[in-house]
Amino acid sequence: MTATNNALFPTLARYNQWANRLLYAACGALTEAEFVVQRPAFFGSILGTLNHVLVGDRVWLARIEGSTHDITALDQILYDTRLALTGAREAEDLRIIAIADAQTPAKLAETLKYTNFAGDVLKTPVDLVFTHLFNHQTHHRGQVHGLLSATNVPPPPLDLIFYLREIGHS
Repeated sequence: MTATNNALFPTLARYNQWANRLLYAACGALTEAEFVVQRPAFFGSILGTLNHVLVGDRVWLARIEGSTHDITALDQILYDTRLALTGAREAEDLRIIAIADAQTPAKLAETLKYTNFAGDVLKTPVDLVFTHLFNHQTHHRGQVHGLLSATNVPPPPLDLIFYLREIGHS
């Protein structure tokens, strides 16, 4: 795959921040008990699912930056309250924007070599790593959206096109 244009990943990083803000605001209307209650979800709760997204972001960004992380499991609970998780999410979204903004076509065309949790050494083009990062967030935000549908809190519309319209790209 050839590297994508320089505007795509910075745009997706900002969309990601926008969608997370909307989703976390909706989750803010839940009680803490509703936020942490076990539900029929792969990561067990809204709290667990949102923690998983943050876990994934931290792992992939560390790989992209060539740094280390302290993640030990994909279902690790990094923050056990909504307030703490929200603050961490906001900071991570700023980090994602900064890293996406710093990418060049040459960097996006490189291949990232990393070790997964099973100990396998793998290689993936950097542009596809970014594509996965944003796709992963969208997938799990959709799960939380579905979980919110089973509460009294209406889930917000999170489609990319709504963000693009809001920023004047339609």
